[in-house]
Amino acid sequence: MGALSSNARGMLIMFTTTLIMVCMHSVVRYVGQELPTAQVVFFRNLFSLIAIFPVLIRSGGLRVLKTRHPGMHLLRTTIGILAMWSWFYGLANVPVAHATALSFTNVMFGTLAAVVILGERLHLRRWSAVLIGFSGTLIILRPGYIEVTPGVIAILFSSLCWALALIIVKRISQWDSVVCIVGWNAILLTVFSIGPALYEWQSPSLTELGWLILIGVLATVGHLAMTTAFKLGDASVIFPMDFARLIWASVIGYLAFAEIPDLWTWAGGLIIFASTAYITYRESQIKPAPSAPIQVRSQI
Repeated sequence: MGALSSNARGMLIMFTTTLIMVCMHSVVRYVGQELPTAQVVFFRNLFSLIAIFPVLIRSGGLRVLKTRHPGMHLLRTTIGILAMWSWFYGLANVPVAHATALSFTNVMFGTLAAVVILGERLHLRRWSAVLIGFSGTLIILRPGYIEVTPGVIAILFSSLCWALALIIVKRISQWDSVVCIVGWNAILLTVFSIGPALYEWQSPSLTELGWLILIGVLATVGHLAMTTAFKLGDASVIFPMDFARLIWASVIGYLAFAEIPDLWTWAGGLIIFASTAYITYRESQIKPAPSAPIQVRSQI
């Protein structure tokens, strides 16, 4: 890979990341049909915390977690846990490709949230992209022609929550380091998910425990790989590779669950992604502040 440009390396890593993410989502769908959603969420967070713990130690231990805005971290994690619960519930009840296509709406929601919460201006071209993305969502859902199930509503709610969480991260990053933000999120997510998991605890078999460990590992590896991809390349070049998730989701959904996405899912997913890719391209033309961390749009 040394002979490749930074953008080319970033694209290759991002392409691999999409496979890792879809594999993780597919395992969630499989395990989520046997175990309660809250329990899957807890193990995902627990094993991710274990994986991230050495990074916290190397970065200065408890000192790196010092913050003057604990309330913002608490709010971010609360919204994040809602996003994860609804996403995992949706994955257990919605075909993988269908859920993946709908997940592209998180950038659309994030754009609107930036206007409402951060007071950012939304020009005509951004409004057009948001409306086009919304039309893609309607093409997938076809309300009135097919039933909009609780699982589908959960996926859309999850996308909205992820978008809100990213907006809060953008605000927190003005005060705290990336390691501080990641550390608090990992710790609080694990703590918040213990109670609901114990409430509906169902002892996993050794095989199920192995799948749960795999979810945590894949989530951590996928997050690190995605961060690396965005560090290496321009967002406008890297982000379009995210559409490969729909390709992987279709292949794995067919092989593992005998799910065949229809033409409407592909058409709507392409329209939604085109609108989010345009928004990302437009945002990449605005130079960020030198200290601003890279924002990764992820649904892990």
